[in-house]
Amino acid sequence: VVIDPVMSEDGALLGYAKIIRDVSERYAVDKALYESEQRFRLLVQGVRDYAIYMLDPQGNVTNWNSGAQAIKGYKAGEIVGRHFSVFYTPEDRAKGMPARALETAIREGKFEGEALRVRKNGERFWASVVIDPIHNDQGKLLGFAKVTRDVTEKRKARDEIDRTREALMQAQRMEGIGRLAGGVAHDFNNLLTVI
Repeated sequence: VVIDPVMSEDGALLGYAKIIRDVSERYAVDKALYESEQRFRLLVQGVRDYAIYMLDPQGNVTNWNSGAQAIKGYKAGEIVGRHFSVFYTPEDRAKGMPARALETAIREGKFEGEALRVRKNGERFWASVVIDPIHNDQGKLLGFAKVTRDVTEKRKARDEIDRTREALMQAQRMEGIGRLAGGVAHDFNNLLTVI
């Protein structure tokens, strides 16, 4: 509703002009959009096994989910606005890995990798990382969507399987050598018997 006073040329109030527009449709669209955003926010915030957050085009954290807090140890207020390179090891930062990850995401449409990362308390962990560039309809880079999963336990299990496999191969080699030595000893014994 818009109400305007209607004045005469001498400044006397003659009445009011009232314009009413039906905005029910726009209100319904706005409400549906708001509800959709809320559902999406609840979905992202409800995920605890994955760190899901956004970066601006320079790599600064712009939002943070509860999974990110659980995995990385930072509360949103402690990390939003800071550069995501804080999660990298000092060695990887010195090699320029954070910048390369963003460049790869832009160039190839995605960056994907597994590497050591650092929690707020300094503890290192193995992370599976995906970075996707986000563009608007005109193709302008708005930032990046970043998803990280702690794969430390999976990596330890894989390393243990590799060690067990290597031990088994070593045991099989030793068994083969033992059989060979046993065969040679048996043949040698037969020769000695003849002599």
